[in-house]
Amino acid sequence: MQRHQAGGNAAIPLRLRVLGGVLLAAHLLIVGWLTLRPLDVPWALAPNLTPLAGIRADLAYGPLEAAWRISSATALLAPLGVLLPLVSGRLAPSPLAAWSSLARTTAAGTLASLVIELLQTAVPGQVVDVDSVLLNTAGVALAHLVVVPAMRARLRRRAEKEGAGSRASGSQGSTPMIPRVRLDPWTEVLSAVPREY
Repeated sequence: MQRHQAGGNAAIPLRLRVLGGVLLAAHLLIVGWLTLRPLDVPWALAPNLTPLAGIRADLAYGPLEAAWRISSATALLAPLGVLLPLVSGRLAPSPLAAWSSLARTTAAGTLASLVIELLQTAVPGQVVDVDSVLLNTAGVALAHLVVVPAMRARLRRRAEKEGAGSRASGSQGSTPMIPRVRLDPWTEVLSAVPREY
């Protein structure tokens, strides 16, 4: 049984970590299917290797179409910003560790986006777009900043409440109770014998 501590090394409960791992695997499978399946298109656009050129082209379609295209690219990998810390995170990291968690999660999201873009070079109908990497990374970082601190605070409060409840009921967890041991009668006799060194 996993114990929750109020300290900085308390971990997210195992059942939530397992659930996060299952959701992470399912999300990556869906993303792979959406981004790496061949498309039947009459022509393919040229790859976009100029940062922000694709976003400017999306804005030329009008505000609604641009909002749809930009938000869909931002939301594609955004769940990674929550699922990665859920799988391997702590409940009460120090401020430095919290920023480190954001940096690691954002780097993992960037790497996942780069892998997808590189794999798309071999898929018919899919086009490489550097702006997709930028928007995917922004989505991961934004999801992490919005959800993870609140999630950790809620889980911390819940763990502290469970800990306070067990302390109030007199339960000390799994601490063994050792009965007093009486000394053997021979111990007194042997202790009276002088020792030679």
